[in-house]
Amino acid sequence: MPKPIPPKVLSGLKRQSNQELNAAHGYLAMSIWCSVQNLKGFARFFAKQADEEREHAAKIIDHLINRGVPPELEALPAPKQDFPALLDLVQHAEAMEQANTQGIDAVFTAALVENDFPAQVLMHWFINEQVEEEAWAAELVDRVKHASCAGSLSDLDRHVEKLLADDGGKED
Repeated sequence: MPKPIPPKVLSGLKRQSNQELNAAHGYLAMSIWCSVQNLKGFARFFAKQADEEREHAAKIIDHLINRGVPPELEALPAPKQDFPALLDLVQHAEAMEQANTQGIDAVFTAALVENDFPAQVLMHWFINEQVEEEAWAAELVDRVKHASCAGSLSDLDRHVEKLLADDGGKED
């Protein structure tokens, strides 16, 4: 029988798994918005991000199951679906990643306080992942801000599409 998960850590892990699913839902909405705007590169990029967030939730869910705790899925609120412009959308994505980092940091802190070593190891992976996630979000905001001349957003969209194609779907 696995060592029980301390209550504060368990609460944080359950909350974070649902936060990851909520982020996936949000990225799917962003992908749809981009598709409607005929920004196919961004649409594919955000669809990929939605898949990654579901994988992140699965990591936490598997951790809970492996430690003998049934995960509890919550209802997902409707994501933001309407954006005045692409810049607003990418800024929203950046804010989502920052919120995810705060949630992960809270779980890690609880795991440290409670000496929950398995949860600490799991959260190390997430902490490293969030450095990458926040970096791409900040870069995307910066690139969209600088795409100010006529046609530059279309060029940026094609660039994102090419990056996804060249990497087999994984952007660096």
